[in-house]
Amino acid sequence: MIETTALDGATLVRLNRPPVNALDIELNEAITSTFSGLDGPVVLTGTDRCFSAGVDLHAILDGGPGYIERFLESLVAGFLAVFDYPAPVVAAVNGYALAGGCVIAMAADVRYMSGGTIGITEIAVGVPFPVSAIEICRHVMGTSATAAALGGEPVTPEEASRLGWIDATVEPAELLDVAAVRARELGALSPDAYAFTKRQLHRPARTAITNGAGEDAQAIEGWRSDETRARIAAFVASLAH
Repeated sequence: MIETTALDGATLVRLNRPPVNALDIELNEAITSTFSGLDGPVVLTGTDRCFSAGVDLHAILDGGPGYIERFLESLVAGFLAVFDYPAPVVAAVNGYALAGGCVIAMAADVRYMSGGTIGITEIAVGVPFPVSAIEICRHVMGTSATAAALGGEPVTPEEASRLGWIDATVEPAELLDVAAVRARELGALSPDAYAFTKRQLHRPARTAITNGAGEDAQAIEGWRSDETRARIAAFVASLAH
């Protein structure tokens, strides 16, 4: 589900839920527990050609209404475990980072990308965003978050770099090395000063997330609705063709 490997001066955290590292309750909880047990700089990556393709929609359909609230709570906890981690987090985006996978990448401090596409595509499926997803993406994407969230179209690494969503495009063979070097550089800074500065930078997003708790309750109801489930089912069926 998640593999951790000690690097020289950092920890490699690899999402490993084949085939596309789709987010279900178990993976969300593994992200939260993994980051709660780490110390120092982190390189976060995926497996094969996918960072994470986002929510496991099959699990949503199979789990029913009772699954959805537990899933969304675990999803938000996973996003915030990465976003709130006090030490450096460098995302080595090794491929497709879609929907929730994009949010996890945006929750990192630095993002390098080697292939695939990236974007917050939930609206294309017909599901509402948790407040944390919007605010974490807005924190990185700035004004381009509006078109990203309302359009639902993923972009290439080159376009993501132009928009400022990622810090650089990197060749696949060099991705982990480049990310590890940056993680070590940031890890060499004062840990206390880094954590304090990171909290300051995140304060607007964190305040909006806290103030938007009521909207998350609306998001849960939206995910539970028959219309949303029908849209999810139609989207899943379209992927089979």
